Amino acid sequence: MKPARPARLLAVPTAVITGALLLAGCGSDSDGRADLSVRDAYIPQPVSDTMAAGFLTIVNKGGAKDELTSVTSTAAGSVTLHKTVGSSMEEVASLDVPAHGQLVFKSGGNHLMFEKLKNKPVQGGTVNVELHFAASDPVEVEIPVESATYDPKTGH
Repeated sequence: MKPARPARLLAVPTAVITGALLLAGCGSDSDGRADLSVRDAYIPQPVSDTMAAGFLTIVNKGGAKDELTSVTSTAAGSVTLHKTVGSSMEEVASLDVPAHGQLVFKSGGNHLMFEKLKNKPVQGGTVNVELHFAASDPVEVEIPVESATYDPKTGH
């Protein structure tokens, strides 16, 4: 009978859509790895010749968390990870990068401390860093040096 035919036509597209949704689940989310990138990186031009702070956001689009374990740069003797607790900063050995989330370094919060600077970063220049993670490959970032009063919300 003819009423059965429309049901069969609907069954094919439903099967195709279901298959496509199942295949979409087989991407980077289900393979259990982090998918890391960096945005909004900057270093305010430091007033000190020996220390500078750095800010950035590490975005994880993957289905697994990772952990930032260290940062290296040829511009400084060492780069340490800091978080702000209350009104004081505290050096930490690592910071979590959540699955489907981000780790934010911003003024007044988590930040990088460049210590024993080899050359004072100047506005308009860049500082190269390499971010090291517990599970993912290192990520290289070229961080622009902005004015000492730079505000990422306004770009000034």
